[in-house]
Amino acid sequence: MSKLREITTTNFEAEVLRSPVPVAVDFFSEQCGPCRILKPILESLADAIGDDAKIVAVDVAENERLAIECGISAVPTIIVYKDGHETRRMVGLAELGELRVTLGA
Repeated sequence: MSKLREITTTNFEAEVLRSPVPVAVDFFSEQCGPCRILKPILESLADAIGDDAKIVAVDVAENERLAIECGISAVPTIIVYKDGHETRRMVGLAELGELRVTLGA
């Protein structure tokens, strides 16, 4: 079972902003081709990084208010949070190695 979990507006604060480890949030849309390409890469990375960091996904169509609050203007967008603050933003297809380095994993 993959460690990549989908989260919503309801649990965003607990899962991301209050997380004791760095969190990469993948803002995606089911209709987005690059998002579908990125998903298995993120699932593999989520499984590989163990408990040192985590990767979660947010469907922008189902969590429109959260996407607006986070300033999402295109998908896929990956935002990395550490200690509740945004530290990195990647728009478009992210390189697996770059994301791994950003998460410190």
